[in-house]
Amino acid sequence: MNPTAVPLSLRAAALALAFGTAHAQQAPKKDEPEAALPEIKASATRERDNGVAATGAKFETPLRDVPQSVTVIDRKMLDSQAAASLKDSLRNVPGITLGAGEGGVIGDNINLRGFSARTDIYLDGLRDRGQYSRDVFSLEAIEVLKGPSSMLFGRGSTGGVINQITKKPDLRERGEVGVTVGTDDYYRVSADVNHQLSDTSAARLSVFGQDVQSTRDVTRNRDWGVAPSVRLGINTPTEVTVSALIQRNRDLPDYGFPFVSRNGAGTVREPIHAPADRFYGYADDHFNQSVNLLTAVVQHKLSASTTLRNRTLVSHNTTEASPSPLGTVSRIGGGVPSLNDPLEQLQAPRQDRDRVLKDKTIANQTDLNIKFNAGGMAHTLTTGVEIARDENREDRYVWNTATANATVNLGNPSLGERSGERALSRTLVTTADTLALYVNDQVEITPQWKLVVGVRGERFKASSQLDLAVLPTATPPFPADTTLPATPKSETAWTPRAGVIYQPNDAQSWYLSYGTSFNPSAEAVTQSASTGALDAEKNRSVETGVKWDLLDGELTLTGALFRTEKTNARTRDGTGNVQVTAGRLRVQGLEFTAAGRITPAWQVFGGYTFLQGRIVKSPEQGTGVDLNIPAQGKSTPNTPRHQATVWTTYRVTPQWEVGGGVLYSAERWLNNFETAQLPGFTRYDATVAYLQKNYELRLNLQNLSDKAYFEAASAGRATPVRGRTALLSALVRF
Repeated sequence: MNPTAVPLSLRAAALALAFGTAHAQQAPKKDEPEAALPEIKASATRERDNGVAATGAKFETPLRDVPQSVTVIDRKMLDSQAAASLKDSLRNVPGITLGAGEGGVIGDNINLRGFSARTDIYLDGLRDRGQYSRDVFSLEAIEVLKGPSSMLFGRGSTGGVINQITKKPDLRERGEVGVTVGTDDYYRVSADVNHQLSDTSAARLSVFGQDVQSTRDVTRNRDWGVAPSVRLGINTPTEVTVSALIQRNRDLPDYGFPFVSRNGAGTVREPIHAPADRFYGYADDHFNQSVNLLTAVVQHKLSASTTLRNRTLVSHNTTEASPSPLGTVSRIGGGVPSLNDPLEQLQAPRQDRDRVLKDKTIANQTDLNIKFNAGGMAHTLTTGVEIARDENREDRYVWNTATANATVNLGNPSLGERSGERALSRTLVTTADTLALYVNDQVEITPQWKLVVGVRGERFKASSQLDLAVLPTATPPFPADTTLPATPKSETAWTPRAGVIYQPNDAQSWYLSYGTSFNPSAEAVTQSASTGALDAEKNRSVETGVKWDLLDGELTLTGALFRTEKTNARTRDGTGNVQVTAGRLRVQGLEFTAAGRITPAWQVFGGYTFLQGRIVKSPEQGTGVDLNIPAQGKSTPNTPRHQATVWTTYRVTPQWEVGGGVLYSAERWLNNFETAQLPGFTRYDATVAYLQKNYELRLNLQNLSDKAYFEAASAGRATPVRGRTALLSALVRF
């Protein structure tokens, strides 16, 4: 462990403990028996304790009235698993896979039901577009709405959306401080304090700091964050909430292992069989991320049946990214490299990808919710308008050095650091403006039948400006970079949504829904000459399912059948050079979840998803190592056929809890030609905890069998996961 890493953990611990101590004397305790300990809830289709969520509609709505699949991971479940990041938490959601950031993508790169959801991450219903690694220290829950949802969320959302629900101030005096220490130099501290300011106002502060290494050599995460919030007018007609997120990540990224042929004769490639702790980058690789985000919400009840709300988000995020992934693997002496070759016979060049990204967003949403009766039916009408301005600036750098693209022996890599001259290669600035109007009506036709209909109209306009740097003459020369963006592109999309719900009793909710979405070429607020002029991709989905409460509502079962189609997918033409919207993709499948209590002491969350993805139509032919392989008829990338997860805890006594989980994923293809594949895996986790009203001690054993497998991957590389890890946590409440 680097000795300079220790002070961060100590400073973070001191901050958290000092803040907690200052408020400890203000924590009145409620009268309750000692046995009334905190519950660990695992919610698949219910949010927190009251069965509602904000993601399936603009305002909190009972999940049984949402005609789509919704998975909710609450705070207690995150704590029971010692989940620290958004990626950790999403392991609980079958149908999600992680990408490795191919094409310059940084931060959380998530695929949902076989489609990219990188720009479909939200914070309290507002798009959180920044390219950074998200922590869960300030979150109360994570809600995953599955299926196209542009009517609610605008562009994107082909596979669904991920909505982070932040901790809100309330009128209870309380606080907690947590410390986690683990194997392989894992140190993390967090604190969360809520303070009542008056009878109608409160403030809350969440903080964290961590210095985390792992079973992987060299890689590390040195991060801290602060999330203050103030809420005024609690339980009055007008509420105002202002919150912020300030986060700093100083990470050394892990770009994992390159791919080679399985046997040297076939076309299928897999990650090399290197030791699970091996690192192939430079010692000075880094992801330095600065996140600055401010939100303000004003909500006013005009009457008992009418609510008006305005939400604003302002963010400014900066990422300095300098990783060094390996390029194409070659075999010393010639021939096709394969898994059968000793690593000492394989080599690959290091590639410098040095960029500074600056993301800015200002977004405002106004929503009106009205409940009324008309025509003998009860209506819940929601309508609103959204405006947003996004800007992305990318400064790309190159290195002039005698070791540029230096070859690395995969059996005996040298760590080293970059040397030489760094120069600006290009600056690309893309701006995008959004203007949208939507209306949605939930109609209660009878006590058993409900109808949901809505439509959104959105105008999305993006433009780019490219400045090429004048590069000095160098040996080796700086690579040329003359990719020009497209001219400004403006398009308007209408995205309808409809659903019918049948609820024969309070325990059952059967539904059939139709949803749509669209993906403009500048969806991520970046453009290129090959895609900028193309029309938006369009998606549609049909889903039918059931949400069923058993055991007096203690256990919820859900099931769904679905089909999602992208009707004009972007793809390369037959020459491999020109982008066209001539593709068609289809992902269909089914899923089941179970969540809640089987007995008062036994809680469970489990889910299974079957996905069948197919490239129905595409003129694309493979190039390079995938030469002349047609994409049409192949499986869609990042769509494992089977995924399953289960997490369960059992309260052996009022004080002692034991539990564990299993995570399974089948193999998945990583490109359009079925030539790069990630093997399947099964992972086991366990926990044991001693619980008291004012404190708890917990031991988590992650990746119990020390399984060497890959979780995040692209078509060219895959990142091994952390090996067996023991985490000991102490949480003190006051």
